[in-house]
Amino acid sequence: MGKLLVGVDLVEVARVRRALERTPALKRRLFTEDEIAYCERRGRPEQSYAARFAAREAVLKALGCGFSGVGWKDVSVAIAEDGHPEALLEGAAKARAEEAGVEEVALSLSHTDAVACANAVLITHDARPEKKVRAGERDALASSFKEARSIVLELERAQKEAEEERRRAASEPSPETHEE
Repeated sequence: MGKLLVGVDLVEVARVRRALERTPALKRRLFTEDEIAYCERRGRPEQSYAARFAAREAVLKALGCGFSGVGWKDVSVAIAEDGHPEALLEGAAKARAEEAGVEEVALSLSHTDAVACANAVLITHDARPEKKVRAGERDALASSFKEARSIVLELERAQKEAEEERRRAASEPSPETHEE
């Protein structure tokens, strides 16, 4: 049976800011280069770092493992072309997700001045409802395939006739080369 695995986490922005100020190397230990570049472009980078840390926790909570045996960068956040956050899984986090049958991770991030929040929903294949094709749609599709097939057959027949006509024309003597 399919499952939706859900994880939520809140992180205090001030706590992340203090930790990064006290230990500047922490950024490179916890976050990917792409995440650091994204956060540093923001007006309040500490909010974005806090949201990304919350995302890690939310995804790992959904997997039921926390950081036990999982690297800090095994879960990271990228920004999709349409602007929404995407969870990227590597290493042990990816392996655990595959074991659980996870096909997709839906991720939502938000923050205030004080708190960052992340919600992660991990979706397995069986959790998706099957798309049912209605009888009318199925019949219309079958009809359009039949019509397309008849057009293809007609084109093939016309092509064969044209080839036969070319062969006949090529085998007949030309009036210009006929000797009297």
